[in-house]
Amino acid sequence: MWSDLENLVEASMQEWKVPGLALAVIQDGEVALLKGYGVRDTDAGLPVTTDTQFLLCSITKSFTAAGLGLLVDERKLDWDRPVREVLPEFRLQDPVATERLTVRDLLCHHSGLPRHDWIHMPGDLSNAQMLAALRHLAPNKDLRDTFQYSNLGYLVAGMITERISGQSYEEFTSERLMKPLGFRHFGFSIEALGAAEDGARPHAIDGDERHRSPLSPIRATPAGGINTSVADLAKWACFLLDGKVDGRPLLSAQSLREMTTPRVHMGRSEYAEIGDSHYGLGLFCEQYRGERTVAHSGSWTGWSTLMTLLPERRAGVVVLTNRTPGGATPILTFAALDRLCGREPIDWFGRLAPKRKQAVAQQKLDKKASAEVRHSETRPSHALEDYAGEYEHPAYGRIRIEQRGDGLAWHWRGVEDLLQHRHYDVFITPDRPTIMHPSDRTLTFRYDRQGRIDRVEVPFEQMVEDIVFRRVAAGDVLDPAFRRLCAGDYLHSGRVIEIRLDAGDQLNMTIPGQPTYRLLPAGGRRFNVETLEGFGVEFRRPSPEVVDALIFHEPRVTALAPRTSSV
Repeated sequence: MWSDLENLVEASMQEWKVPGLALAVIQDGEVALLKGYGVRDTDAGLPVTTDTQFLLCSITKSFTAAGLGLLVDERKLDWDRPVREVLPEFRLQDPVATERLTVRDLLCHHSGLPRHDWIHMPGDLSNAQMLAALRHLAPNKDLRDTFQYSNLGYLVAGMITERISGQSYEEFTSERLMKPLGFRHFGFSIEALGAAEDGARPHAIDGDERHRSPLSPIRATPAGGINTSVADLAKWACFLLDGKVDGRPLLSAQSLREMTTPRVHMGRSEYAEIGDSHYGLGLFCEQYRGERTVAHSGSWTGWSTLMTLLPERRAGVVVLTNRTPGGATPILTFAALDRLCGREPIDWFGRLAPKRKQAVAQQKLDKKASAEVRHSETRPSHALEDYAGEYEHPAYGRIRIEQRGDGLAWHWRGVEDLLQHRHYDVFITPDRPTIMHPSDRTLTFRYDRQGRIDRVEVPFEQMVEDIVFRRVAAGDVLDPAFRRLCAGDYLHSGRVIEIRLDAGDQLNMTIPGQPTYRLLPAGGRRFNVETLEGFGVEFRRPSPEVVDALIFHEPRVTALAPRTSSV
């Protein structure tokens, strides 16, 4: 039955340049086919075996949902329990969503947040730091308005597991799910995969060329960080068909039903054989040629995976590869499903191979179009040294810009690269498709009314407005000695403006008839006026020991207040 599938495996791997692939087919609740193909690492040339560990990527989400199902079975949790009741420190930007978001909402991607994946990428933040970042992330939809895939939502789900169980996510998932199922080869980090004796290595495509990629971490572990072998994942697939281990229930039928019930509409496939897709809890809920399927795919730099089940037939298919992006995973899955259901196979290879070639050709066209719309004759509005400095966003962190020769370089959370001037005040990051890298991201520099560059905007999340990084204060404003020089009285239009130091050695300003304002360091000798957007003050310093005037920068005017006395 499976002999002709072998030829399709070889053809698919050759067409999509897949170095290594592991395949499992489940029939009548038992593993009918289990095999490795190709090499797990093009450098070493070692073969893929059924014990070779691959990064599962988002197939991990089914483990996270099932783990929470165990806690529901034990009456320690309810699917509709608000997240804040378990994690009081949890906050979203939307206060209504903060209070009402439930565990179920997390698991079916219904929070109102778009992906914001560059919070958990490039993998330098702790769980606590990523949780704290959520309150600063802009939503683009209301709670439960529509499906929006969210790896950060599954990070929070994993933290709920930890808070209730008293164990780490890794300990809980290992002790409660993997070990009872008899997993032999698994881990929860890219470091563990790198140290594994039989671990695969990732490979990615640049145009039509394959390259060996570095191991890139997934620190939002509950969203995609598990690695294991096809032999062990086949055990997981069998378990998801009935929730039992050796005939004994591990996960209740009710919790399994919750996971596999369509809840949120994802969209409609371009292929009539698949139709509408929904998300359950940690699983896609679809159909294939009239048969109900539950599945999850996974993708990361250098990896592509797919697990698909036919619950009514107690059957399924698992395909793991060390290449991304990949067309081999759906081709082999659909071919195996056709055979499991006794249907005449559809030529999915014939459908998808031309699309791969079209995609490669389209990339060249897109690059050409991008170059053509560039205004190459333009120059930056400021001297390059004016762009240098640090810029910060409360969730996305700090960008450092430095002048390097006749250009600019950026440093951001472990990423360091030269920027290309695109046009005007827009610079762009290099295109590096074979590594985890924010490729082709524009950095648009903006300046205030006085011409000072004070922010840079980066499209880290395409579903919301560009992320704005505000310039970090630098210069005299950070010097306590300078702030002491500024304290005194200044006269404008017959009014005395008092500048005083508070107990924290920070400056405050009092204008007759108005409340006292705190002055926030902005840069150089400039301060922003707290609570008054667009208002600032600047202290004139003609010599190192003298501040002789206060300059007001207001939306409509610039005013000078000479100093009348010191404090």
